[in-house]
Amino acid sequence: MRILGISCYYHDAAAALVVDGRIVAAAQEERFTRKKHDPSFPENAIVFCLKQGGLSAAELDRVVFYDKPFLKFERLLESYLAFAPKGIRSALEAIPIWIKEKLWIREDIRRRLGYEGELLFPEHHESHAASAFFPSPFHEAAILTMDGVGEWATSTMGFGRGNCIELTHETAFPHSIGLLYSAFTYYTGFRVNSGEYKLMGLAPYGNPIHADRIREHLIDIKEDGSFRLNMAHFDFATGLTMTNTSFDRVFGGPPRKPETPIGQREMDLAASVQVITEEVVLKAARHLRRETGMANCVLAGGVALNCVANGKILREGIFDRVWVQPASGDAGGALGAALFAWHQLEGGHRPQTGTDRMQGALLGPAFADTEADFGVSVTYPDTELFAAVAAELEAGHVVGWFQGRMEFGPRALGARSILGDPRNPDMQRRLNVSIKFRESFRPFAPSVLAEHSTEWFELKGESPYMLLTAPVARDKRLPVDSSVTGFDQLYQIRSGLPAITHVDGSARVQTVTEAANPRYHRLLAEWHARTGCPVLINTSFNVRGEPIVCTPTDAWRCFLRTHMDVLVIGNRVWRKADQTESEVTDTWREEFPLD
Repeated sequence: MRILGISCYYHDAAAALVVDGRIVAAAQEERFTRKKHDPSFPENAIVFCLKQGGLSAAELDRVVFYDKPFLKFERLLESYLAFAPKGIRSALEAIPIWIKEKLWIREDIRRRLGYEGELLFPEHHESHAASAFFPSPFHEAAILTMDGVGEWATSTMGFGRGNCIELTHETAFPHSIGLLYSAFTYYTGFRVNSGEYKLMGLAPYGNPIHADRIREHLIDIKEDGSFRLNMAHFDFATGLTMTNTSFDRVFGGPPRKPETPIGQREMDLAASVQVITEEVVLKAARHLRRETGMANCVLAGGVALNCVANGKILREGIFDRVWVQPASGDAGGALGAALFAWHQLEGGHRPQTGTDRMQGALLGPAFADTEADFGVSVTYPDTELFAAVAAELEAGHVVGWFQGRMEFGPRALGARSILGDPRNPDMQRRLNVSIKFRESFRPFAPSVLAEHSTEWFELKGESPYMLLTAPVARDKRLPVDSSVTGFDQLYQIRSGLPAITHVDGSARVQTVTEAANPRYHRLLAEWHARTGCPVLINTSFNVRGEPIVCTPTDAWRCFLRTHMDVLVIGNRVWRKADQTESEVTDTWREEFPLD
């Protein structure tokens, strides 16, 4: 049975193809259109998935959309009515779009695909739960999903066993831990639905001095992890902003304007909402363990991308093992919808192999070396390639690493990555300022050989998708001056891996196995043999404001417009120093000056 899953029209549109329960392909639309978080109908992603499966749309047995649009529209209308006349401006903007486009997704799919078969519409959090449980390595597991909002649900609890899932508890809109976090994202001057990573990275610079104020004014948290928000301080239910003047009064002023300097106030606000988020997640996880009695837990939804909270679930021993869907946001809903149809609705077989079925999340398109026909390059055989690249890294060079199938989800995992030496104390600043063109406080993640991970990080089990934080191992840490505050902490050397050690001594770890990504594992092994260090910096192959690169041409353009030293596509290697002046064009120099 050939099943296509689709998510779109809100953010992070995507498509996924599942054939007899096997994940054949999955990709976000943004990678093809080059529009970050592109919400539009995923035409390009669908074309890729069908091509990867060798299918036409007419050969599909089911097409599954990741939520129920009419139920979502019901929530929108009821919210406007409940808060009327407040929100009239927002209603006048939103409702015509729904009437013109979003309510007609059934007809839209049929028209765009030329598809006449069966269409299915699971609920939003059913898709999230399916994306978390069905690809996981567990025969049975507790399920926790949390995000902004689906139709009505903002979080759910339940369990999966075999080829069935059951959701037993839910929290309903407008009470949402995801929207609370996004409200602080907005208030601290970052963009909602993309700036939450920045808020999480900013939190360790601050102190949670506002946590009690949040508990007093904004949220009532129960011991079972359930909660209610005080909507007097928020406008997201009907307004055009996340917060209002009442929120401003609670925290002593208006939101920070985007792109203005970040101060201690923003750092402390970030630390405070992170503490509250962790409190909700950990209480919910403990309640779920008590209710289900299950030893393993799977997570999905946008809040599951909060790797700090995920790491604490594991470190506090609430569950023995935790598995997080690498595409936890709406993009992963496309995959979850397809898997839900196969397992839950069709009763399709789920193999019990004990390994996850995400295939390292390497589910996107691949390209041949011959498609990278530009510039001056050298082609190496495998017997020489990995040593040559490791030598470039040891020389302090930054390497763009483009190999095989593209990752599905927001993390680069060794297929579309920028790599550097984590031992270099200047590498974090260099990558942020001269390569990524983003805020200097943003941390970088390490990739580590899985067989050496416990020597370098206090990590229980594997973290293949870079969705768990763990402290750097104690014997690798260095003493620091605890009186230093704010961004001055950036200049402290905290461990023998200064470029990936965040100011709280943690790192967002990716463990790499030979089975999941043999070429990336081989590079790490060569690096380890040369340096004694099994760790590399791994950040996504893109610059601020654009999606991760998809094609060799995307990679080439990114290589030219940054201070990246080396580009590797398959077995071909380009060195910036070897390119002619005309290759590094005046256009890129004007946009991103190379000084």
